[in-house]
Amino acid sequence: MKGLKYQLKSVLKDKFCLMTFLLPMVVAVALNFMGFIDLSSLGEHHFGVLKNDLPPHTAAWLERYGPVTVYETQEELTAAINEPSTNIIGVKADGASIKTVVAGDELDIFRQAAVTLPSLYEQREWAEKVEIQTLERSDILESFQDIFIPAVLIVAMFMGCTFNAMNIISEKEDGVAFVNEILPMTPSQYILQKVVVGFLFGSLSSIVTACICFRLSWQNFGLLPLIVLSSFVAALIGLFIGKLSESLMTGVVYIKIAMLAFLAVPIVCALIGVNGPLAVICNIVPSQPAFDGIMALSAGNMGTAIKDIGILAIHCAAWFVLYILIFARHKSE
Repeated sequence: MKGLKYQLKSVLKDKFCLMTFLLPMVVAVALNFMGFIDLSSLGEHHFGVLKNDLPPHTAAWLERYGPVTVYETQEELTAAINEPSTNIIGVKADGASIKTVVAGDELDIFRQAAVTLPSLYEQREWAEKVEIQTLERSDILESFQDIFIPAVLIVAMFMGCTFNAMNIISEKEDGVAFVNEILPMTPSQYILQKVVVGFLFGSLSSIVTACICFRLSWQNFGLLPLIVLSSFVAALIGLFIGKLSESLMTGVVYIKIAMLAFLAVPIVCALIGVNGPLAVICNIVPSQPAFDGIMALSAGNMGTAIKDIGILAIHCAAWFVLYILIFARHKSE
């Protein structure tokens, strides 16, 4: 118990560990707020015109397609068009028609609009006779929501990897690791002392994140075994990273590689629709069954979720046995 208290105090003093604990919850809150933010204005056309250059009816016609900003001088208009952070299309009178001016660094959609605008203006009388049907605008983030939420939960579940790895690396740099090697501890006692803190913090971060992302229901309670098993596997992997890392910088590199694999494999599998033997191979990465289980629960597919829970249980047993064997061999040497 004293060893666990020491590990807990050590983690609470580590700002890196505390940041990784809070990060998934902050992202989950941000994702919830993003659903209430209207991003459609980012795709609007913005026009810049010179004062007294365009006829009033032309300026009114432009306002049908986007906001129009009037500039006092040519220099101000040119500066606004060339500003990298904007996609302003300059519009000038060209006899009975108009001409457009762009900087060239705009998105392709705005450059195409600038090219099309003069022709559209010349045919405006004919275009007004065309019947327009306005469809309901879909949420820009809706198609990605099913991937964003499981990805955030994966980050939270596997935070125990960071906790344990950073804890062991800190002990190596402080010389505490040499003391641990001569203490009369069994492999199971050492694993318990090291895993519990990372496991608890990872589980707590995941549970809070899940409560923010999902509404509480009996179906969503299936997330609990996924969270527990994933956090346990992550804590064990953190022990391996801590053992393999000789310095803080090496440990950070290993952690980044592990987190990249935890996120990249399930996201790529979800985007390209991996199936068959390749899908079985991808389950070697423990985050893949966790991600697949979350997606299955969201879709109400309990059969797939139970299968993924079983795969994670196998991961837990395999990583636990492997670490005990390595630790026992190291002790005997």
